[in-house]
Amino acid sequence: MSRIMCRLEEDVARARLAQSAVAYAFGISQRELEAPTRRSREAALARQAAMYLAHVAFELPLTRVALAFGRDRTTAAHACHRIEDRRDDRAFDDYMDALEAALRTAPRLSGLQRLAGLERFERPERLT
Repeated sequence: MSRIMCRLEEDVARARLAQSAVAYAFGISQRELEAPTRRSREAALARQAAMYLAHVAFELPLTRVALAFGRDRTTAAHACHRIEDRRDDRAFDDYMDALEAALRTAPRLSGLQRLAGLERFERPERLT
């Protein structure tokens, strides 16, 4: 598997982790959060929060956030700006701080591989 594909796979895993945390915290279904259309105002805000957290907590560039979420880079940038603007509200800021801290403490796959003594975790290209 190429290095670019491995990185994209890791980015998508991080995006899903951010989506799961936000879906739980915001009380939105995962399906609604992953929808290709905007859906409800609440779902749009939750999706923006997930993109923001993927960018901030996992230190992903906006281009990689956009790819991981299946969106355009400008959409990811807009999401981050919207959430930054909302962080002026103290309660919302505290909520986002807590979610960010939780995501930052999530173990990384590479750390698990080191603990298990594996140099590289190989997945079969296809099951036969």
